Amino acid sequence: MNYQETLSWLFSQLPMYQRQGKAAYKADLKNTLELDQYFNHPHHKFKSIHIAGTNGKGSVSHMLASILQESGYKVGLYTSPHLKDFRERIRLNGEMVSEKFVVEFVEAHQVKFKEIQPSFFEMTVAMAFDYFAKEKIDIAVVETGMGGRLDSTNIVSPDLSIITNIGLDHTVFLGNSVPEVAAEKAGIIKKEVPVIIGETQAETKSVFEEFALKKNTKLHFADQYYEADYSMLTVDNKQLFNIKHKDNIEYSDLILDLTGNYQKKNLFTVLRAIDLLNEQGYKIEKSQIYGGLANVVSNTGLKGRWQILAYNPTIVCDTGHNLEGMTLVLDQIKQTPYNKLHMVFGVVDDKNIEKLLTILPKVAEYYFTKADIPRALDENILKEKAKGAGLNGKSFTKVKDALNNAKKNAGVNDLIFIGGSTFVVAEVV
Repeated sequence: MNYQETLSWLFSQLPMYQRQGKAAYKADLKNTLELDQYFNHPHHKFKSIHIAGTNGKGSVSHMLASILQESGYKVGLYTSPHLKDFRERIRLNGEMVSEKFVVEFVEAHQVKFKEIQPSFFEMTVAMAFDYFAKEKIDIAVVETGMGGRLDSTNIVSPDLSIITNIGLDHTVFLGNSVPEVAAEKAGIIKKEVPVIIGETQAETKSVFEEFALKKNTKLHFADQYYEADYSMLTVDNKQLFNIKHKDNIEYSDLILDLTGNYQKKNLFTVLRAIDLLNEQGYKIEKSQIYGGLANVVSNTGLKGRWQILAYNPTIVCDTGHNLEGMTLVLDQIKQTPYNKLHMVFGVVDDKNIEKLLTILPKVAEYYFTKADIPRALDENILKEKAKGAGLNGKSFTKVKDALNNAKKNAGVNDLIFIGGSTFVVAEVV
């Protein structure tokens, strides 16, 4: 098989949560453990950092990988979902795994996969860990897929566990309350492995404290340790921070090339993670922290986080898609100067979108659309649901048609926002 044929086999033969939804969810680690044994436990051959959370875990993963790369480590990065190319999920020092490796991996183990019938995600985790072991990496930054406790990545024995925050997302699988979701995410907490919580939340604090007590480990709340009064934009459109701890400036004029205002919370998490890694014997200097944060995009290939695609009019996309993530994105839209707002918007069909629609700005022109995946909600159904929330616009079968229409209607001082779903963003970046 060539690369495209291999991908077709992956996507068609194996259930994949991102495309199919609930049908692909496995409520145990049986397949993961069987694959791990078959591949001779590759995750034992490298160190790791394990990251879960409702929002921000992808940004935190890429920031950490960038800093570790700048510090001279050979860094594996496993994230999901991908935007354009499957290989984005598995990177080594920012470079995607080769097409050749993907093809040869599937060909070599296809018989075993047909026997076990793993999910798309289970097999991709096995591929990543096998690749990292063969490449003899120093450390892997591993992002969970959806939950934590039953996530295929949860076989790692990390040096550090990170939970960015908790919100109501994937409730069909993870629970209908914030504490229930927190308990699922807390499943990544390991015995005597330090844990960083990115955001202190009243509903989840006691959940994490209980899990940490059971595992005899210490919790570190990043937002109680670091703070920043404000951020400024540099001339080349990067964020500049003065990061404080107990009124002392720990990092002055710290530049981050990710421009979302919400990245400030993620930044605290990353800096606290570096503190704990250095306490464990890692050698990460301040200059390498500065370099890593200023060059996250070029070092790791991160896309889709308040990414500016064009000017005159300004066109921005963001992968924030749940209630908490979209709230942060809308806050930034409010702070962005524009004459008229155009929203190219699509969602998946297994989300409870009623609440999401109520927070969207009513004074905007909407272009309702659908990503090219089975899970996408039909654009006409979305349009009708949105109409009930006081949102008006037209529907378009394809994302690119919706965007082209927005471009035709927008003036040079307008703002076009593209989002609602990771898969909508994937079609424009």
